Amino acid sequence: MRTYEQDAKTLELPWPFTGRADELELVRGGLASGRPGIVVTGPAGHGKTRLITEAVRGTDHARVTGTPEARDLPLAAFAHLVPDTVSLHHAVRALSGLRLLVVDDAQLLDETSAALVHQLAVHGRTRLVVAAADGVPAPAAVSRLWTGELLPRLALAPLSREDTAQLLAGAGLEPLTVRRLHRACRGDLRLLRDLLTALAGSGRLTPVPGTGERAWRGALPVTAAVRERLAPALERSGPGERAVLDRLAFAEPLPLPLDGLDPDVLERLEADGLIDVDDAGAVTLAHPLHGAALRAAAGRLRARRLARADDAHGPALAAEQRTLVRRMERLDVRPLPTPVGEWLVAQGTALPAGYAAVRARFARLRGELREAAAWAREGLRENPLDGGCRGELALAEGQVGEVADPDDVRAAYDAVRLGEPARAAGRLPAGSVLARHADALARGDGAALDRAAEALAARGFLLYAAEAHAQAVRAHRDPRAARLSRTRALALARRCEGARTPALAGLVLGELTARQQQIVTLAAAGLSNREIAERLTLSVRTVGNHLYGAYTRLGTGDRGALPWLVDGPERETA
Repeated sequence: MRTYEQDAKTLELPWPFTGRADELELVRGGLASGRPGIVVTGPAGHGKTRLITEAVRGTDHARVTGTPEARDLPLAAFAHLVPDTVSLHHAVRALSGLRLLVVDDAQLLDETSAALVHQLAVHGRTRLVVAAADGVPAPAAVSRLWTGELLPRLALAPLSREDTAQLLAGAGLEPLTVRRLHRACRGDLRLLRDLLTALAGSGRLTPVPGTGERAWRGALPVTAAVRERLAPALERSGPGERAVLDRLAFAEPLPLPLDGLDPDVLERLEADGLIDVDDAGAVTLAHPLHGAALRAAAGRLRARRLARADDAHGPALAAEQRTLVRRMERLDVRPLPTPVGEWLVAQGTALPAGYAAVRARFARLRGELREAAAWAREGLRENPLDGGCRGELALAEGQVGEVADPDDVRAAYDAVRLGEPARAAGRLPAGSVLARHADALARGDGAALDRAAEALAARGFLLYAAEAHAQAVRAHRDPRAARLSRTRALALARRCEGARTPALAGLVLGELTARQQQIVTLAAAGLSNREIAERLTLSVRTVGNHLYGAYTRLGTGDRGALPWLVDGPERETA
């Protein structure tokens, strides 16, 4: 097994296997003794092959792959396993001794190969792990694997934004760029690789001052992969369809009334899945990649004619800001659409400092600290002295504590987060989720702390929820309940971009094996992989493999975060 350290070379694939822990266990479970196997389906490029490769790593197995070029050649995919003149019956007998068979791109199998896979599933002597792409016609024998209930089916969802951020942790990208890439690719890792390669090669990733990170602003690179995915929009031949798509591409950051658009054209585009119409009648392009690509492909004169004036975004941006403020006042920071602000940032347009500060605070309350810092920096670009943005940047970077007026709710809740609920007595909104957290902590009630954490997470306060679960670990008397709280705290903390708070310190190392703890401790002290290998009498590859496993468990690819994980206060290793 080769190990790839996450650093600036992360753009060179293969990337580390990231996320998919639950899916990995499901696939491995399908390989257990007495199980028939499993089918993994999902859109092309979403990581089915990589997931299966991780699941079967270290096992004795054979692999076949369907290809477009061989769809008309009987048993072409099995040419390396059976003679090309063998009958289907004899092929089944020849392969019945295989313990495990991996079938990749099963939707591209020829009919005879598909029938062979189906017969192997029927006989049940060979466990099968089958990958098939959605949206592509598959041989009936392949689809009957799951529709006929021969094999369980795992429908692979797109990689989450948090997992995408972890995948790109070593690429040095600032959070708003990661968000933009995730939204454009929608979990398509092949497209993500293509865009990253194009951005790096064209010099469009520019340094963010004072951070060591790089940002992508401006147009989308129209690569071959982008053109392929844009084909449904570019190839529209109906009267007026392309004109409507172009108009939407330059107007979709704002609600667009139906006036002036041909209803027949809109209905055709909606039926074909190219546009969405919400309950308020606003029309947008269905895939975020389409708008960016259509804008990038338009000539300067056409873009100038279709683009809205810069000041046209003001009212919509102000409306987004008011919505964010209302949500925070109601102690609800669940994600909500903010297309105008994100579109302006993507285009490289300067944001009003007031809006940027609100976005930063909203992200910070969600536990997205690096993103909060990025929004604050956007506001400081045009107004370097803005107090709101400077304050949010300091809070996000941990330069100052949550300092406020003694009667301020925020300061009172900070005392709860620091484990001093008595200081918050009577100062939090009665009956609020913050007050329930304080009460549970004051009573040392582990179960109540877990319930408060669940309520916090339901409202979007992921970091606060992680801290409440972490406090529950120490409050529980039942070791099993404490372990469950620890697991929940870690799962939430990993979604908070490496947040480092007193309540979370010390939970992480307990998730590692003894050898991983030993190697992580040495790596945190600054030793290279080779130096660690020499000290512990191990191979460099073994050290790299242990670090890879530790990074996966810790939810980080950043070697620079290891000193905090090892040396944080209240360190636990149990």
